[in-house]
Amino acid sequence: MRNIIRILSSSAVGFGLMAGMAFAEELTIATVNNGDMIIMQKLSAEWEKQSGNKLNWIVLEENVLRERVTTDIATKGGQFDILTIGGYEAPIWGKAGWLAPVDDLGDDYDYGDLLEPIKAGLTVDGKLYAVPFYTESSFTLYRKDLFDAAGLKMPEQPSYDQIKEFAAKLTDKSKQQYGLCLRGKPGWGENMAFLGTMVNSYGGRWFDMDWKPQLNSEPWKKAVTDYVQLLTDYGPPGATANGFNENQALFSTGHCAMWIDATSAAGRVYDPKQSQVADKTAFTRSPVAVTPNGSSWSWSWNLAIPQTSQKAEAAKSFLKWATSKEYVKLVGETEGWVAVPPGTRKSTYALPEYQKAAPFAATVLEAILSADPSKPTKDPVPYTGVQFVAIPEFQAIGTVVGQQIASALAGQQSVDAALEAAQTQVERDMTRAGYIK
Repeated sequence: MRNIIRILSSSAVGFGLMAGMAFAEELTIATVNNGDMIIMQKLSAEWEKQSGNKLNWIVLEENVLRERVTTDIATKGGQFDILTIGGYEAPIWGKAGWLAPVDDLGDDYDYGDLLEPIKAGLTVDGKLYAVPFYTESSFTLYRKDLFDAAGLKMPEQPSYDQIKEFAAKLTDKSKQQYGLCLRGKPGWGENMAFLGTMVNSYGGRWFDMDWKPQLNSEPWKKAVTDYVQLLTDYGPPGATANGFNENQALFSTGHCAMWIDATSAAGRVYDPKQSQVADKTAFTRSPVAVTPNGSSWSWSWNLAIPQTSQKAEAAKSFLKWATSKEYVKLVGETEGWVAVPPGTRKSTYALPEYQKAAPFAATVLEAILSADPSKPTKDPVPYTGVQFVAIPEFQAIGTVVGQQIASALAGQQSVDAALEAAQTQVERDMTRAGYIK
């Protein structure tokens, strides 16, 4: 759940036809500053060479990416020709007619090689509105050397109570060693990405079957109280400033004994060029409390083309290149096989080089395929989505709730006060939107 990259690019119509084009076009692409996209930026010189086109990148933070892209597409601003969007936005924006279908990248693209649940999540009424660049679930990374030294054993399926016990034993603030790092930065795709799964596992849900918010229910209070306690007692200082990238930096430099976050982090944490703990890290499933339902999230970062683009055919050539089997091999051969984009193509997991370099590959694939957006909670709900609710209003709602909880984490108000304020605001928003009659 990260920074905007603005690409100005010259592009030709199809990846295989680009050499025959007599002109180049400038494209603008918005993307996030995660490691996989930074590699895409670096390797895009290859596409420039093949196409004769030019790419110019500008990078912004994840929350800013969402704000800028959402504003632009909703107002038909037309700033971008290619968008990096999540599995939340793709079906909603496709249904609204804001995105161009991308079913026509050619037989050689091999749509059948895309993981079926991921492709299905980007499809509306039989039309594909984005192609996956990488996909992730969530799991627990931990320092096996610290566990061994303390005589601790991480189970295959830890509970949150066990996580709390381990964090207490492995915190040594005098050494800047923290038992647990978690997202604290407010945002529906930042702190609420993790907290959504924690609440699910504690038996909570965003809404009941009548769309009434459940934010002041006991499962929410228990989950958020434990979350605040975990980070206050065993987390790094200033946790409200830490999102995915900040926690990845903390873990990779040896400051976190455990980190519960995106499976996409594995490629960088296990890369000795990027991580000081590459040979000291192990992994297991996301923790559970009262139910495993919704304890691991389901997310994809995808490339899409807004209907406002006048250069859709040119944009498709870049989408085809950046999400192809050939691109996966290019990353493996130039950046190392541990760094290839995970969770999109079946063929990636059949590559012997990837299997050898990525000990986490099978676990990550299992987590991605086992996440069930249709059954995210213990009790029935009227929505789909694990760590988000697949309705247009959720982006604003999730951000408001994330801000209230970050305020509680910072000690500015109690957990109960934060959740009561969130309940009041979300109930008002859902009534205004017509969900609550």
